[in-house]
Amino acid sequence: MREFSTTRLLFWSSRQTYPSRSILATLAIGLVLGFGCTPENAPKEQKPVEMVQVNGQAFAVQPKVWPKLFKCQGSLVADETTTVGSKVAGQISSVPVDLGDVVAKDDVLVQLDSSEYVLQARQAEAQLLQARSAVGLKPDDPLEKLDTDNAPPVREARAIWDEAKKAVVRLRELANRDAISDTDLDIAESAERVASARFSSAQNGVREKIALISVQSALRDLANQRLRETTIRAPFAGVIESRIIATGTYIQAGQALMSIARTSVLRFRGSVPERYAQQIQLGQSISLDFDLSDQQRTVFITRISPSLDPANRSLVFEANIDNADGKLRSGLFAEGLIVIEPEATAIVIPLSALVRFAGVDKVWKIVNGKLAEQYVTLGRQEDDWIEIQSGVNDGDQLLLNGKDGRQGVFVEKSDS
Repeated sequence: MREFSTTRLLFWSSRQTYPSRSILATLAIGLVLGFGCTPENAPKEQKPVEMVQVNGQAFAVQPKVWPKLFKCQGSLVADETTTVGSKVAGQISSVPVDLGDVVAKDDVLVQLDSSEYVLQARQAEAQLLQARSAVGLKPDDPLEKLDTDNAPPVREARAIWDEAKKAVVRLRELANRDAISDTDLDIAESAERVASARFSSAQNGVREKIALISVQSALRDLANQRLRETTIRAPFAGVIESRIIATGTYIQAGQALMSIARTSVLRFRGSVPERYAQQIQLGQSISLDFDLSDQQRTVFITRISPSLDPANRSLVFEANIDNADGKLRSGLFAEGLIVIEPEATAIVIPLSALVRFAGVDKVWKIVNGKLAEQYVTLGRQEDDWIEIQSGVNDGDQLLLNGKDGRQGVFVEKSDS
């Protein structure tokens, strides 16, 4: 309409050479009114905003018993680890176990060639029999049965001594009657003293042979022990961690052969900073989380180091873990949560009240009957509850089901 009026005006003006002032004024006023009344500049009507009603259940935030925990890190170590060696030298004839094998206590780990030790044991047994026979002991007779005065050499010496004493008595009677010379009596008395000395010597000889029997008995036991030590057995039930020998190798006494670890019980070895050192006590519970989907354990502190590590100012502790099923392995990394203050409280809310989207955590707070977003900082989660570190205070009213939240008027929904 604006273009049409302007064109008419120009066309009319081109045809009128001297327009009158009244006609020009009338046209100007009409043109201004035409521009001012266009629909584009007409004022728009404002519609009132409607508040949405949100039905739901509310709950009041209250402090809850929330034990204070400390997170620590550590690894699993075997309950016992030992390097098995040999007590005797010899050539290895067989190695019936290998890396990863599970062994029971006294299972054979290494077998040495025992032929030389068998001969040594036979020699020691023969020497013992020889020593026993010298004093009249049979192979099965106990050494305690032997009476020193009843040994054959002693009995012989005693008989000679007794005969010499009787001879002295007879010759003294004859000497008293001047039937013999004093020289004959002196010879008899000297013979009696010699017999007495030989009797004492026989007793000492028997005692010496008894001691020799004990020596030969010990040598026999030692030879038998060395023979048994040619079979090297597991000191306890465990798993073979390493094997560094093979059949045919000649080894020396004390040489390391293999490593064995007891893994039926493992130890979690962790540490806490110096500021928590006084709060660690024997018997405290630790929740361990491994890098395994189905392996979480709750254990208790069993050992605490008496001193802090000066390098990093931390306190080392250990906790036993039952691993009879063998699902855990030595060396596994684990994270632990230690209960520092079991009676501590915190602001916690049900997980249903929390809304998490695109890295943002929020709840819907009820303020003066209306719902409003409230961003929060989260703490630890346990089961269906989560700790709120900031954003919510004691006594605040929150929407129980956060997924239903949006800005609007809150209407309490009845339980029915």
